[in-house]
Amino acid sequence: MLNMEAQKKLINSVDCCVEEALCGLVRASGGLSLLKGHRVVLRSDLDSLKGKVGLLSGGGSGHEPAHGGYIGAGMLSAAVAGGVFASPPPASILAAILTLHQAGASGVLLIVKNYTGDRLNFGLAAEQARNQGVAVDMVIVAEDCAFDQPSKAGRRGLCGTVFIHKLAGALAEEGCSLDQIVSKMKEVLKGIGTLGVSLSPCSVPGCLPSFDLPPGAMELGLGIHGEPGIKRSKVASADEVVKMMVDHMTNPDSQSHLPLKSGDGVVLCVNNLGALSCLEMAVVTRAAITCLESRGVVVARAMSGPFMTSLEMAGVSLTLMKVDPETLRLFDTKTSAPAWPNLSTAAVSGRNYVTEAPVMITRPQDDKHSQGPLSPVMHKVLDKICSTLLEKQEELNSLDRASGDGDCGNTHAQAARAVQEWLQDHVVPGCPGRLLSVLAGLVEEKMGGSSGALYSLFLTAAAGHVTEGKTNGAAWAAAVHAGTQAMRRYGGADPGDRTMLDALCPAADELMKLTTAPPAGHMAVLHAAVEKAAAGAEATRDLTARAGRASYIAAERVTLPDPGAVAVAAMLRAVIETLAEQK
Repeated sequence: MLNMEAQKKLINSVDCCVEEALCGLVRASGGLSLLKGHRVVLRSDLDSLKGKVGLLSGGGSGHEPAHGGYIGAGMLSAAVAGGVFASPPPASILAAILTLHQAGASGVLLIVKNYTGDRLNFGLAAEQARNQGVAVDMVIVAEDCAFDQPSKAGRRGLCGTVFIHKLAGALAEEGCSLDQIVSKMKEVLKGIGTLGVSLSPCSVPGCLPSFDLPPGAMELGLGIHGEPGIKRSKVASADEVVKMMVDHMTNPDSQSHLPLKSGDGVVLCVNNLGALSCLEMAVVTRAAITCLESRGVVVARAMSGPFMTSLEMAGVSLTLMKVDPETLRLFDTKTSAPAWPNLSTAAVSGRNYVTEAPVMITRPQDDKHSQGPLSPVMHKVLDKICSTLLEKQEELNSLDRASGDGDCGNTHAQAARAVQEWLQDHVVPGCPGRLLSVLAGLVEEKMGGSSGALYSLFLTAAAGHVTEGKTNGAAWAAAVHAGTQAMRRYGGADPGDRTMLDALCPAADELMKLTTAPPAGHMAVLHAAVEKAAAGAEATRDLTARAGRASYIAAERVTLPDPGAVAVAAMLRAVIETLAEQK
């Protein structure tokens, strides 16, 4: 049953609306197909990808026609959809990457909007795919011009993402390499800016509106997930609103402005956020062109319509992309993507629109492993870590209640119990890298949330550095360093941001001394690393959170150590205590 207090939607059920929308898109578009078992839409002519770079994008649903509508020759090869306004799961992202790889793509480029969940999940899938020999790279789109001083999270990815789909798709179709496409897109992104304004909020199916907006008011600088903007004012005329938007986007006093001067050439995108009428959109398009021309800006191309929406939000965003002749040539190339729009003429009935999913490799935690000389001590280390996390469950929950949702201990305990259950039925592999891959799979599946993604990223990135024959102190130091860097790269946090990295990074730096220390000095380095982690965790009580959920809490209310940092320090101490007992 639908929640009758929520906004009315013409759907069958909240639970099935995403799957049914994807099916509707595919059945109406002859060039598309569904990947069985996943919320993934593919080009139906995958054979044409052989020797070319495959392009994969995606994100939460609710932004239609993004991203499935931009699949076709000259644009995306595939798109993966999450729930409404929710990042898609890493498993589906990986399935899409492997499908493109198995179709003969020379590499896979992930085009990702700058939101933490998307960065983490696409990043994890990218690392997993690299471990399977797939050439993968990522371009993060962050072109929002709303905030004068963007936060640690950076600028949001908005409708400018569609321009990257188009230009990268044109280069891929011409046979450019993965590195060439990434380099060109990073350069183009410096000249793209977007800003939105809305006359109403939106509502996720089954839920109340995302924010209240009184009659006669409008919101400037809002995102595409229903989050409020930076300024609220009375509704003005289309000309006045557009002038205000362009002024804000090009204000040189803003750190996120788009530099624009007389004589510059641009492509203009007037994007319907969901519920503006075609008449209003045409009026705004006229106003935008006129405003830009009055500043001496040359509008080379203009496109108007729903390109990246926010459900039924009655609003519009303006995206400007500075162009030179080569960028304009790429923009003008033909595409069969239905939302550009280029509609298919293929018959719907009788078309086989389902593509079989690739034969996925078994999960590392399901593989049979053989023991080795290191298996007993690694088993003891895992036992100690698990018992430590279970003992500290309530302590971690208590710390988390001061700055988060109070479940840090529970999530770590979930991971510990999952490892304990696995140990009951499996032997610990002799290769440390295989064990780390097993643990990565377990925490990804059982721990959940950002913590699960972060730990899985750490373990996945570390696994390749401690393979059979590479298990000395230097190899372990390199593994910890690689895992830490993966956390920083995809999670967006740094030491000093009041996260688990404040314990992990000092320890990782200390462990690098293993590369030069004699074997007799290794235990001293390990003990020093533990103390560095403990000191880093304790120091978080004096830090202001700049990443994670705690960053939304007033600094004066956060006076206890960060629970994630405390957990990391406790796990490292458990490792060293166990190793010391073996001496």
